[in-house]
Amino acid sequence: MTDPGGLRPRTRTRRAEVPPRSDLPDIHCADLVRIFKVPSRTGPGIEVQALQGLNLRVDRGELVAVVGASGSGKSTLLSILSSLDQPTAGVASVAGHDLLTMKEKERVSFRRHSVGFVWQQTSRNLLPYLTASENVAAALAIGSARITGTRRQRVAELLDLLEVTHCADRAPAEMSGGEQQRVAVAVGIANAPRVLLADEPTGELDDDTSVQVLEAMRSVNRELGVTTLIVTHDPTVSEHVARTVQIRDGRTSTEVLRSTRIDEHGAEEHIAEEYAVLDRVGRLQLPDEFVAALDLRERVRLALELDHVGVWPGQQARGGASEDAS
Repeated sequence: MTDPGGLRPRTRTRRAEVPPRSDLPDIHCADLVRIFKVPSRTGPGIEVQALQGLNLRVDRGELVAVVGASGSGKSTLLSILSSLDQPTAGVASVAGHDLLTMKEKERVSFRRHSVGFVWQQTSRNLLPYLTASENVAAALAIGSARITGTRRQRVAELLDLLEVTHCADRAPAEMSGGEQQRVAVAVGIANAPRVLLADEPTGELDDDTSVQVLEAMRSVNRELGVTTLIVTHDPTVSEHVARTVQIRDGRTSTEVLRSTRIDEHGAEEHIAEEYAVLDRVGRLQLPDEFVAALDLRERVRLALELDHVGVWPGQQARGGASEDAS
């Protein structure tokens, strides 16, 4: 098409898609804030701050559990990381994708290729009219993953890795809850995502079945190197991961790091060390059990030592002064 006046034909320039950055951790949140506005019949509405400057870093290949009570902000966090919601402020990236600036086309590609999902409700994970093999194959067809071998080989490999080969020809209704969740993990990793997000994957299972599902996820993390984040209210999940992040009042509060070492007698020793998370302005949250054990209230006394900070109980004295609790 030529413009009036003999001008040259118009040409459309197609903006090149910027590839995801590879120098970032697989999950990176900095000062993440999410504010919801709750409508009110009598006024302009109430603002609820679900995330209050949350910081989180998960490096490539890590298996991490985020644990928190109901209302702590963990579900809001997962919605943001899965690109189903957007933060109000802060920084959030997953698998090199900036979640605040992604356009719709990139979001679709992100959900198909870069991240996998396992939800608590099996009805959300699997199509009820397809067998286990067909569910995994359907995920491959939708995602168009670049995998080695045929789709049939990929399906067989994943079901074998999750130890549900015997369910290949079964519909979800013919499987146990644990089998359904392990097939759901196979569906979640079918297109070889960099990150797997799991929302309460053991929430509807008994203790023994929960262990099987968690161990299956550990196998996926170990064998395939998929960065895995499990969000749950169940503190026992932390026993199956090397790192547990506690979230409270919309912020990460503490972390527990687990490791093993060989003692002087040659026996394997399991070690769990708890750390408080320090934010950019120096704030930290003490674990609930610490606060309760020492009856810490209102004020505490601090002392800076050569290699540590001391914290002691204190009490509010008359006139606003503080005195030590003896």
